[in-house]
Amino acid sequence: MTPAPARDRPDLSVVIACYMEEGHLEDSVRQLQEQLDAIGRSYELIFVEDKSRDRTAEVIAKLVAGKPNWRAVYHEQNVGRGGTVTEGFLLARGDVVGFLDIDLEVHCRFLPSVLAAIDAGADGATAFRHYTVSKRPAALLRHFLSSGYRWLFRTLFDVPFRDPETGFKFFRREPIVPVAKRTRDKGWFWDSEIMILAHQAGLKLVEVPCRFERRADKQSTVRIFRDVWKYLVAIRAFRARQRAEGKAAAAKA
Repeated sequence: MTPAPARDRPDLSVVIACYMEEGHLEDSVRQLQEQLDAIGRSYELIFVEDKSRDRTAEVIAKLVAGKPNWRAVYHEQNVGRGGTVTEGFLLARGDVVGFLDIDLEVHCRFLPSVLAAIDAGADGATAFRHYTVSKRPAALLRHFLSSGYRWLFRTLFDVPFRDPETGFKFFRREPIVPVAKRTRDKGWFWDSEIMILAHQAGLKLVEVPCRFERRADKQSTVRIFRDVWKYLVAIRAFRARQRAEGKAAAAKA
């Protein structure tokens, strides 16, 4: 793919990973568009549709029609959240590239704060989620597991950030693309993986406090016990890979 001339590149590329988003996608994109227009930067939207079983692909086709700065990619088979976002990053042309979960449980109104952190000198800025925990059993369980994962993450990895799994991450494109190419996980661990690799590559990353508001009208695509197991397997594989790469680097020294 030949890069566009610099003058034709947007300031910002927003990747929207889509899987089973039919019920809220159109309204969420409307809110995102309003926020981006208010920010006043040139931007592009990159929709990556990950073989949803509902009408998500049809909604996306309707949204991008007639909008030259909105693009869509449609998968023939489900890839996973990590692989989907990586694909979007590699397609991006903006000086800043990032993604946010389009259910807007961390709302796009926090975009100015995240982008301001990058303008102030950070290579990447992510949301650090603050939220009120519902008393519903499922919500309490997810909060417990999320808190447990944060503790496990900080225990296993020497990194300065606290909320690696947040679905609201933006970076300067030039330094993050080589990092994205090094990611291997295609699923939910990708969020943690890209943060670790970016930190190890020397990128300056900051967390911006943002409010998390769980949507009662959206059925989550997360399957708790299945995904916890996948997280653990992914962590083990990543640590083994890091050890192997460390040994190989030491052997060459």
